[in-house]
Amino acid sequence: MQKVELLNRIKNAGIIAVIRENSASLAEKTADAVIKGGVTGIELTFTVPHADQAITYLTEKYLDQKEVIIGAGTVLDPVSARIAIINGAEFIVSPSYNAEVAKMCNLYEIPYTPGCMTPTEVQHAFETGADLIKLFPGSVISPEMISALKGPFPYSSIMPTGGVNLDNMETWFKAGVTLVGAGSNLTKAAADGDFDSVTEMAKKYHDKLIEIRKAQS
Repeated sequence: MQKVELLNRIKNAGIIAVIRENSASLAEKTADAVIKGGVTGIELTFTVPHADQAITYLTEKYLDQKEVIIGAGTVLDPVSARIAIINGAEFIVSPSYNAEVAKMCNLYEIPYTPGCMTPTEVQHAFETGADLIKLFPGSVISPEMISALKGPFPYSSIMPTGGVNLDNMETWFKAGVTLVGAGSNLTKAAADGDFDSVTEMAKKYHDKLIEIRKAQS
């Protein structure tokens, strides 16, 4: 089943790099630099001009590397979701919950990860087939929120995004998250064209993830 396979690949990645740049070319180079550093989950946001083309480029380039998974982020409506999917997106992420986006993703057997902040939003997302919850923005929600949500939703898979960094990543995993989303803290050097620094930062995130997983095993 395609959706299950994709979910497993997302979870195996452990970290999703949120790529939000001002051109498709810059987004592609940033994603390449992140993947080179070992962070193999990529969320390319639809705020990037011609994001659909960048998604096509990345999915075709890394087609034979199953550890790499490319998704679309900041997807606000079902039309954008379908455009992303037919251009190769392997998962869809939204900053908020949208039932019509959930239906579109279910139609194409693509995982949908909506942004939620409350138990009510989480329940609505699960009712329409969401498999992974994006706890957003993580910068204003503490890791204690994870255990609170795991009470009524014990089997939930959660990905905090926003405010996740090398210093607090372990705390999030200890709280019970399935994976994390990392944005500007990981990719900010790309704005200056310093892709080597992006790769080095990605290596630090990758190494931290390995360290955390070893401690949890």
